[in-house]
Amino acid sequence: MSNVAGKAYCLNVVTPTTRLNGWVKSLIFIVVRAFPVLMAGLRGLSVIHFARWVIIKRQDWPRFGRAAPRLHYDYTLFCSNFNGTWDQYIDAFSDGIPYMLDLAWFRDYRYPGSIPLQPFQRYIRDNQINTDYYYNATPGAAKRDVVAALRVWRAVRALAQIRPYLDPIAFEQEYNRMFTAIQNDLGAPGPGVVSSLPTERAQELRQQGINAEWRGLPPGITPYEDDQRGGI
Repeated sequence: MSNVAGKAYCLNVVTPTTRLNGWVKSLIFIVVRAFPVLMAGLRGLSVIHFARWVIIKRQDWPRFGRAAPRLHYDYTLFCSNFNGTWDQYIDAFSDGIPYMLDLAWFRDYRYPGSIPLQPFQRYIRDNQINTDYYYNATPGAAKRDVVAALRVWRAVRALAQIRPYLDPIAFEQEYNRMFTAIQNDLGAPGPGVVSSLPTERAQELRQQGINAEWRGLPPGITPYEDDQRGGI
């Protein structure tokens, strides 16, 4: 459940790779960053907020105050936030950028390839790490909602900047032109369609916290707990 925050889902995948493959993939990532056009297929997937691959060398594995672990592999860490269901995201990845997936997980241990889809889904599911804490600043907004809101914000700022130089008639004309251009971006964000039981439960818990804040309950007491005590 901690992987879900509003309309967004957090995916973390850790897979072992050899040291040689780690160096090869590091060079691949450098080339991709130098030529962003290679990732055009990824940026074209409108459900993705963020996606990144990182090579963690065996000597760089976090210790958290403990002795350094003895590891036989380097590791590929993949992190991503996206909208929609897990299956939809993996399907879109496999269909949209299969060649990039095969480069990103190049010869990782037991990587089956991005096509066919079912072995790739099993590989991601088996190596996925659940998120202990996931914060989303805009839980009611999908990526498209955020992009639409930014277009509205830029249009309003542009209108405010030219307002001192326009007479009322010219300002009304400019306002109508701007409103017509962004009218499809004025939808109100909110809770998404429930895609899974964890998503629904996360929404229930979030609403309990909101209710507690508005009702002025003591910190740490949810409306449900207060109901049990006969307070509400």
